Amino acid sequence: MTSTGQEQTAPVQEAPNPKQEARREFYELVKMVLIFLLVFGGLKTFVVEGYEVQGPSMLPTLHDRERILVFKAPHQISKIPLFSGIHPFKEGDIIVFDGVGNKRYVKRLIAMHPEKRAHAVSARQRDDIAALDDVVKVEYDRGKVRVNNWQVDESAYIPPGEMTSPDRDLCLLHPGEFYVMGDHRSVSKDSRSFRAINEDQIVGRAVLRFWPLSKFGLL
Repeated sequence: MTSTGQEQTAPVQEAPNPKQEARREFYELVKMVLIFLLVFGGLKTFVVEGYEVQGPSMLPTLHDRERILVFKAPHQISKIPLFSGIHPFKEGDIIVFDGVGNKRYVKRLIAMHPEKRAHAVSARQRDDIAALDDVVKVEYDRGKVRVNNWQVDESAYIPPGEMTSPDRDLCLLHPGEFYVMGDHRSVSKDSRSFRAINEDQIVGRAVLRFWPLSKFGLL
């Protein structure tokens, strides 16, 4: 008895072309690298960034060549008008900021104006003694710091009688300005020399020391 149906055979699959396969793998690799770079670049720009401490100005808190993680997200978000009410920093924080000549510094935030952004005022208004209610007065006198005549308690990061300086300084902060100092007052170059920094100079807040591993931990 013969079958009237036609026998069906499975389609023959062509062997992959080695050149096409190599090209496909290359494109996949390039795509993965680009995605990684975009994610890494976004994280570094808007979220976190590593920083290496340079010099002894933050002793005894931070030592030369130690590496820290700088958290940038709250500061970046606060620049958006919808979130302008966010205050990403407070007195006592360790911050990293841009200085002259693209050099970055790590210092302690000593005082800041409660208003984040500067208002449009005339030079006469800024210099008028009658406008002193609109500024924050920072005084440094032989190791003691006073903000609006209140002495700042720095015992948490400066041992009593150590790492201080006989210098004196008076600075008036306007909206959007910050007064910073290194913990090692006798060697630190800070707001006593280059005056207050502005909000746009700040990179972020130091939150973690990750090198050396023996000192790994939150700041």
